[in-house]
Amino acid sequence: MATLTHEQVHDIHAYWEASNYLAAAQIYLQANPLLKEPLLPDHIKPRLLGHWGTSPGLNFIYTHLNRLIRDTNADILFVCGPGHGAPAVLANTYLEGSYTETYPDITQDEKGMKLFFRRFSTPGGIPSHVSAHTPGSIHEGGELGYALVHAAGAVMDNPDLIAACVVGDGEAETGPLAGSWKQNCFLNPVRDGAVLPILHLNGYKISGPTVMGRMSDNALATLFNGYGYVTLFVKAEETNAIHQEMAVALDAAYKQIREIQDDARNGKKRQETLFWPVIILRSPKGWTGPVMWKGKRIEGTFRSHQVPLPDVKQDQDQLALLEQWLRSYRPEKHFTEDGRLLPSLARLVPAGDKRMGSNPYANGGKTVQPLDMPDFTLYAVEVTHPGVTIAEGTRELGKMLRDVFKLNDDSNNFRLFCPDETTSNRLNAVFEATDRCFMEPMLDSDDHLSPDGRVMEVLSEHLCQGWLEGYLLTGRHGIFPCYEAFITIVDSMFNQHAKWLKLCLEIPWRNDLPSLNYLLTSHSWRQDHNGYSHQGPGFIDTVVNKKSSVIRIYLPPDANCLLSVMDHCLKSRNYVNLVVAGKQPALQWLNIAEAAAHCAQGASVWEWAGNDNKEKPDVVLACAGDVPTLETVAAAWLLRKHIPDLKVRVVNVVDLMALSPRDYHPHGMDAALFTELFTDDAPVIFAFHGYVRIIHDLVHGRPDPARFHVRGFIEEGTTTTPFDMVVLNKISRFHLAIAAIQRTERALEKGDVVINHFEDKLHMHNIYIRECLEDMPDIKDWKWEDAV
Repeated sequence: MATLTHEQVHDIHAYWEASNYLAAAQIYLQANPLLKEPLLPDHIKPRLLGHWGTSPGLNFIYTHLNRLIRDTNADILFVCGPGHGAPAVLANTYLEGSYTETYPDITQDEKGMKLFFRRFSTPGGIPSHVSAHTPGSIHEGGELGYALVHAAGAVMDNPDLIAACVVGDGEAETGPLAGSWKQNCFLNPVRDGAVLPILHLNGYKISGPTVMGRMSDNALATLFNGYGYVTLFVKAEETNAIHQEMAVALDAAYKQIREIQDDARNGKKRQETLFWPVIILRSPKGWTGPVMWKGKRIEGTFRSHQVPLPDVKQDQDQLALLEQWLRSYRPEKHFTEDGRLLPSLARLVPAGDKRMGSNPYANGGKTVQPLDMPDFTLYAVEVTHPGVTIAEGTRELGKMLRDVFKLNDDSNNFRLFCPDETTSNRLNAVFEATDRCFMEPMLDSDDHLSPDGRVMEVLSEHLCQGWLEGYLLTGRHGIFPCYEAFITIVDSMFNQHAKWLKLCLEIPWRNDLPSLNYLLTSHSWRQDHNGYSHQGPGFIDTVVNKKSSVIRIYLPPDANCLLSVMDHCLKSRNYVNLVVAGKQPALQWLNIAEAAAHCAQGASVWEWAGNDNKEKPDVVLACAGDVPTLETVAAAWLLRKHIPDLKVRVVNVVDLMALSPRDYHPHGMDAALFTELFTDDAPVIFAFHGYVRIIHDLVHGRPDPARFHVRGFIEEGTTTTPFDMVVLNKISRFHLAIAAIQRTERALEKGDVVINHFEDKLHMHNIYIRECLEDMPDIKDWKWEDAV
C-alpha cells in the first residue's frame, strides 16, 4: 500500500491551500490579489457570485489526481459533476498553467492573478459554471445528472484514457445519474478506457441534506457492490490522515483499473461481473471555510453552498472574518512576491498535455478523425416514376450505416446509440457489421450481442444522449435513432449540448466537433397502432428555438432524400442535426439525383405533381414531412381530377430552416428563391409534420405571411388506422383539398359540389374503419400512377 512521505504531504497540502485561496478569492476579490494590504471594502467585488461549498473538495481531488498522473503518467480527463465548482477547476487550471496558455493575458503573476479574479462571474469574463470557456472541460454540470454518462462516452474507444468523474451527492439524487451506474455493463476493458467515479459526499444540497450523504458506509458499500463496484472510502477527519487516505485510495483504484484492463487485453478469462473501483469521499461542505457566523454554523452545512459571507462589502465584521479566512490559506507562503507559484509547488504539476486542463480529449476537435463515408448513391432506391415504388426509408439507411461501420472498423470512430429500438426502427442491416454491446453474461437466445458490439442499446434516452455527447466531445462520430415521441425525454440535455456548441463556436481555441445526429423515426403519424402516448412531434419545437448557428432540421420525404440528408449530417461539424423520417413502407417520389439536388436546395417545386406549367399558380400546396408529403401530393391529384382548370403548384420542403429569412438562419433561402417557389401573393396550404405555429414563425417576414394556412399535428390521437391519424388532425388529402378550394377564387364555381364530395369521403372513411378495421382500399392502395 503506497503512502506519502512527510514532504509529499506538506507539499500537497500547500498546493491544496493555494488552490483553495484562488477559489475563494475569485468569488470575492477585485483588487489586492495577494493580500499585501489589509482588506478593504473597495477590494471586494460589487456583486458576489459563485459557489464555495463544493470547491475545497474539488480542489482536494484535483490536487491528488495531479500526484497520481505524475506517478503513473496516466491520461486523466477531469469531469466535474458539480458544475457550480468552477472556482475550483479554474483555480487548478490557473495553477497548472493551462489557463494562461488558453488566455495569455491572464499571466501567472500578481497582475494576471488580479485579472483572473476580476474575470470570474463578471461581464465579459468566465461564467460561474464549468463552461466551454473552462480549459480541460467537456461537461458543464449546470443541469445535474450527466457527469457519469459523459465520462463513459468519453472513454469509449479511448483505451488509455481514464475519466475521473466527480459526482456530487446532490447530483447523485437525479434519475439520469442513478441510471448511469449501470454503464459498467457496456464498457469493454479491451477497447475502452475507464471511468473512475469519485462520489463527493458533503452532505447538503442548496438548503437540505442529501440522501447519500446520510447513508451509512455499509449501506453505500452494499449499494455499489450491487452495481459492480468496489468502494474505497476516504473521510476528512485529520489533515495528514486525509491526504494519506486519498493517496492510498487513488493508488488502489488505479491498480484495480489497470489489472482489469491488462487481464482483458491479455486474453485472460474474466469473471462474470467486473468490479470497478469507486471512491467515496466524505468531506464537510465549505471545508476549510468560515466555521461560524453569529452563532450559526457555516462549514459543514448548507450555508456554505454559495457565498458564505454575503455582506462583506457593507459589514466590517464580515469583512474581518473574510480576511481571516483568506489569510488562513497563507498565500504569502505559496506565491512569490510577484505572485508566481513557488517552484517547490509548481513541481507538483503534471507535464504538458498530461495536465488535466490541457488534456487533448477535452478539446475533442484536436483528436477528431474524419469519418470514412461510403457513396450514399450506392444505396439508392430505383425510382423511375414518382409515387409508384414502395420502400422503407430507414431500412435503406441501415444498409449505408452498416457500411459506415465497416469502413471505420479500424479507426473505432463511429457508434450508434439507441434505446433498444435498432431493429424496431428497421436499421437491422447494421448487425451485418457489428453487434449490440453488452458485458454481462449472454444466453444462446440473445440476438447479435457481444462485448465488441458498436451498437449501444440501453433503455434510457438519457444514457444514449449522454454517451453520444461524451463520444462526440472527445472527437468521434455517432447517430442517435429514437422514437419521436420519447426523444423529448432529453429535451434539456439537448438544450445544454446546443448551448455548449454555440459557445464553442464563439471561443477561438475550441476546435470543430462532429455534429450530434438525431434520427427520429417511428414518428407520430405512423404510431397509429401504439396510440396517443406515442404520438407527439414536440422535439422539433425544442430544437427550432436554439441558436441558428447550431441547429439544422430535415424532414426527408422519401428514402433517397433520407440517404442524401444523412450523408451530409454525418460529415458535418458543430451542429445538432435533427432528421425526422418514417420507417414504414411508403411511396417513393424522387430518384437519387433528384433527391440530392432537392436536398441541396432545401425546398423545390415538384413539377410533376402540379399543373401550373411554371405559370403563376392559383394555389400552392406545400409540405414538410413524409406523411404530410403523401397527403399533399394526393390532394394535388384530387384537385387535378375534380377541378382540372385550377392551377396547382406543389412545393416540398426538406430543410425546414430554408423557410426562414436568411437573416435568421444561414440555411434560409433568399427572397428570390422564396418568391420563385411560393410566389408573393398566392394562397399557400402547408401540410407540416409538427405543430403548426412553427411554420407561421418561420415565414414571418416573408411576403404576406398571412396567406400561409398551415395544417399539422393538433394533439389529436388514439389507436386507429394510419389515414385516420391525418383525418383526426385535419391534415388529410381531403382536408387539404377543401382548404385550397376555400382559399381560391377560381375554384369557387365548382367548389361547393367538390367540397361536399370530399366531406362525404371523410364520412365514408369514418364508417369504413369502424366496420372493417382498416383504411379504405382507395386510400390504402393509392399510387400516383392513377393520376389523370
